[in-house]
Amino acid sequence: MKLKNVPTIRDLLDVAPEKHNDRTFIRFIRNGEIVDKKFSEVRSDGLAFCRKLRHQLPERTHISIISKSTYEYIVCMTGVLVGGHVAVPIDPDSTAEEAAAIINDSDSTAILYGEEFSDRIDAVKALCPKVKFEMVISYSEEFNKVYEEYSETSPYAALSDFKMDPDACALIIYTSGTTGDKKGVMLSSEALVSNLIFDPYDPIVIRVDTILSVLPLHHIFCFICGYIGPLNVGNCVCLNGEMRDLFKNMLIFKPDQIRVVPMIAQAILGRIRAVQAKNPDLSPKEAAAQVTGGNLDMMLSGGAHLDAALCKAFAEYGILLRQGYGMSEASGKVTLPDPECPINSAGRLMSTINARIVDNELQLDTPGLMLGYYKRPEETAEVITEDGWLRTGDIGHIDENGVLFITGRLKNLIILSNGENVSPEGIENKYKENKLVSEVLVYVEKDVIVAEIYPNEEYAQMANITDIEGTLEELTDKLNETALPSHRVERIVIRDTAFEKTSTGKIKRTNNDNSRGDA
Repeated sequence: MKLKNVPTIRDLLDVAPEKHNDRTFIRFIRNGEIVDKKFSEVRSDGLAFCRKLRHQLPERTHISIISKSTYEYIVCMTGVLVGGHVAVPIDPDSTAEEAAAIINDSDSTAILYGEEFSDRIDAVKALCPKVKFEMVISYSEEFNKVYEEYSETSPYAALSDFKMDPDACALIIYTSGTTGDKKGVMLSSEALVSNLIFDPYDPIVIRVDTILSVLPLHHIFCFICGYIGPLNVGNCVCLNGEMRDLFKNMLIFKPDQIRVVPMIAQAILGRIRAVQAKNPDLSPKEAAAQVTGGNLDMMLSGGAHLDAALCKAFAEYGILLRQGYGMSEASGKVTLPDPECPINSAGRLMSTINARIVDNELQLDTPGLMLGYYKRPEETAEVITEDGWLRTGDIGHIDENGVLFITGRLKNLIILSNGENVSPEGIENKYKENKLVSEVLVYVEKDVIVAEIYPNEEYAQMANITDIEGTLEELTDKLNETALPSHRVERIVIRDTAFEKTSTGKIKRTNNDNSRGDA
């Protein structure tokens, strides 16, 4: 699907100062002080960095960016994109080997990195012989010289007079992958911005709020919702920084909205409940305000399944928690989680997106469609149908109101010897409704379904549960009573450690001699 007259990221950047009355766009804490950057300042600083890159890297270049979500990261990402280069975001927590694998696979010849990655840069350079340019992009006097040296009054001013090709690859973002196989998703500027061009029928869309950006910007979900979207709508984006500062920063920034993964939502709920337990005289909203700052009334979740019970729990504190749906291959956003959607849904399809179900699989016709997987034409052909629809790999259905329900992943589907198909996610979600279950993974072993459970020890102590395994056996028997014969769990395994997860909080599924479902 193609949309007409889609603006480029440069177009959004140019009109933002006047469109949004030059309000504060980015807010963050530096040396204990709150710093505000207006839309005009972000534009000016981003264009200065664009000029620096085009001066030192005049040819179109693939540039890996390895940094935490700082203001300098936003400036650099802006400069790379509007200068016609290709940005390759990399998790700053990556090992040297992990980062080098992406740098080499993406054919990056330049690296921009935060000082937190300095201890690995020499090892990365040794593993990446194609890299010819590197630069530290953390806040410093040296970095700040870029703004003056390459300002719009400098001799380099004309270098930013670059017309973006909306159809050219602007971003290669590597999928997190629950099996460790990362692929570079190529996205054009048009695909990225097209996520913003839809009918504003949902009140969530048109709100101009203060947003606390919690998730790292190297993820597509955060990049779209925490940068491009606010650039278009006019939100003030507060950068959280380190995850350990989340609760402190909520009280400082007092956000109206937070975008999270379920794991973060669960941690916020736990903190609110702890405050309420210590202060029983507080109303639910007062207890929540002591944790969130008092303005938070909306949390949008993505990246992993969101339990309906969690949505109900937050509703008691006056906070709307809903789940959206998206994927890197569709430029992030596919649905909008409006308040009218059932809490067990994945949101309502955006007006620009067509969807169909083929053999239980959700397929999408979207203007945000990727250009393909970088250097992987065969794998690209596997997920793009002959008529140009994206095969999501998700099992689900859509109701008459355009609301999407996801029930599992095709690649996780368990096929028993009798030919029965079992979606493990459906069973896992039923287990997760019980507070004693912290994490669960369902798979098949010797043709029987097994549930491997990491119990919630803290809840067990609060509830005076001394026989955890016995209680979970009873829970399994109860779930089996209403389950189809093919969906009954025959054995449970109790873990004493949490599962290994991706950076978005998804449990990594692994093969075990083909006896476990592959994710």
